[in-house]
Amino acid sequence: MDNLLLEKSGLTDQQRIVVSTELQAKKKSKLVVFLLWWFLGAFAIHRFYLDEKKGYAVVMLLLGWLTLFIWPFIDGIICLVKTVDEINENIERNIIASVKNA
Repeated sequence: MDNLLLEKSGLTDQQRIVVSTELQAKKKSKLVVFLLWWFLGAFAIHRFYLDEKKGYAVVMLLLGWLTLFIWPFIDGIICLVKTVDEINENIERNIIASVKNA
């Protein structure tokens, strides 16, 4: 997170507005992840929404039933706590990089 603040500090006010606008449009919502996990977690829909590791989502979709759906349950908790924040940070980093290059 400190590196992200450092990257943001080098931006002009106009670039910060662009980054903020783009981030609001692209970031993933913890509420949406929670709802998808709660209602469709057995089908790994929350992982497909996060759009980061499609292979992981497919394997969970195909093999989650082998663990009696304990794997998708635990994965939903991990997604809510850690993964959504990491994905949003990566999205913000990509936006900052594209704004700096433009």
